[in-house]
Amino acid sequence: MTTNQRLRGSIVSAGLRPADLAERVGVDAKTVERWITKGRLPHRAHRVAVADALAVDEGYIWPEVVELPVTQSASQAELLAMHPSRASIPHETWAQLMDGAREAIDILVYAGSFLFEQYDFVDVIYRKAAQGVRVRILIGDETSAAVALRAEEEGTSGGLQGRIQLHRRYLRDLEGVQGVEVRAHSTTLYNSLFRFDQDLLVNGHAWGAPAGQSPVLHLRRVPGGRTWDHYIRSFETVWSRTTT
Repeated sequence: MTTNQRLRGSIVSAGLRPADLAERVGVDAKTVERWITKGRLPHRAHRVAVADALAVDEGYIWPEVVELPVTQSASQAELLAMHPSRASIPHETWAQLMDGAREAIDILVYAGSFLFEQYDFVDVIYRKAAQGVRVRILIGDETSAAVALRAEEEGTSGGLQGRIQLHRRYLRDLEGVQGVEVRAHSTTLYNSLFRFDQDLLVNGHAWGAPAGQSPVLHLRRVPGGRTWDHYIRSFETVWSRTTT
């Protein structure tokens, strides 16, 4: 019998008691105690609910689930498509994702020029915010060392900074719009992320190549899967470390 100290610690870090967690996930308080003191592995639905309630990775609390066939199957099911480049994604796909968003739009980029040049992005955000969609945009800080390095590595020194500055000017028009928040970040951008409700486009970056030339994974969240949550946690971490 092994005590699950990771679960215990995560509950404390979240400012909760075992009874509070039990209420949130819809189980008896004694059940949560058994998960902790006897190291019991909950059913899949409860594991997902606990991970969501505590804002941690399910695999951190219960490392054994990573190797479970059902976890691997769910993670694989999250991959809808792999596009060889961002430029190869049909215009209709972007338009459908933007138009279809009903709950949340999250964007993590340095410049995201194509959004402004091809999709009238500021107007899209106005429209979605009016429909009650929560929008969070992380755009690069053009004065940061990370942006300068990225510009140098992709061969556009000065150009990337200029594009960011222009797009931040466009985004200032969204100041005061309810449900919309824009922050500047100075993190190393390993992937650009575009989340529309349960759909997520992950644009990987390759040294020396513009982002538009790099592959994109189209993911859709599946309960119990790990890939979608893995990238969204990255977004949340960057968001938590930035200010307006």
